[in-house]
Amino acid sequence: MQLLSGSRRYTIEELAERLDMSARTIYRYIDTFKSVGYVVRKEGGVPRLVKMDERDDIAQLVHFTDEEAYVVNRLIDALDNGNVLKQSLRRKLRAVCDCSSVVDCVVHGKDAVNVHALIEAMDGKCQVKLVGYASSHSGVVRDRWVEPFDFTTDYNQVWCYDLEDGRNKLFKTMRIGRVEVLQEGWMAEEKHVKGFVDVFRFSGPERYRVKMELDVRARNVMVECFPLAERDIVQVGDDKWLLDTVVCGMGGVQGFVLTTEGAKIVGSEKME
Repeated sequence: MQLLSGSRRYTIEELAERLDMSARTIYRYIDTFKSVGYVVRKEGGVPRLVKMDERDDIAQLVHFTDEEAYVVNRLIDALDNGNVLKQSLRRKLRAVCDCSSVVDCVVHGKDAVNVHALIEAMDGKCQVKLVGYASSHSGVVRDRWVEPFDFTTDYNQVWCYDLEDGRNKLFKTMRIGRVEVLQEGWMAEEKHVKGFVDVFRFSGPERYRVKMELDVRARNVMVECFPLAERDIVQVGDDKWLLDTVVCGMGGVQGFVLTTEGAKIVGSEKME
């Protein structure tokens, strides 16, 4: 947006090179700007962003995951209460977090193409075919007929309603061969429900309550790697913290303990 509205003029090819993406992706962004009220004109063959309608649809240009919103909110909290920008920033964050459109992604290559196709399908409430999806559970590569409706952190996984077996599932974007957006609209929107994702970003039907003791270093690593864990951490000593949380499996917990000195499991139980 800055490049399209700045003093220097960029061709589509120059924008693509500057932003390290394809010309096709640049055109997708331009179409998105138009759809939320911007006017994009060609001036001497060069696209220019010239104005926006008087409304708040700019919020639809950004998507925050739960973790991203939590981190930004914490940064705003750290501002002095006398800072006149604090409440303004918080209002804007709330506006952005309430939206569902995604424009920019942190993925590249084939995955980026697939993510953009999924975004298009969500925006149009269209069904999709996940062509050549490689399942780690079944070990089978086959097509899946689904209704995509949300992403997880960094767009690593997409929440979909599986029309074949009538369940909401997570599909890893890196395991999708190709996304084919279908003409058919959603048939089961009322059944679209995101499942539980634990602080280690795992999802599954089982639940375990886990308690983990952390020293200063382990606590810092935990919060830096898994920001949402901070909500379940309490200080229990001068240099000791306790993580008491619910997880979908012990894999993430055990992996963290094995790779992080100063972390140990002090209790766990499977929940009914």
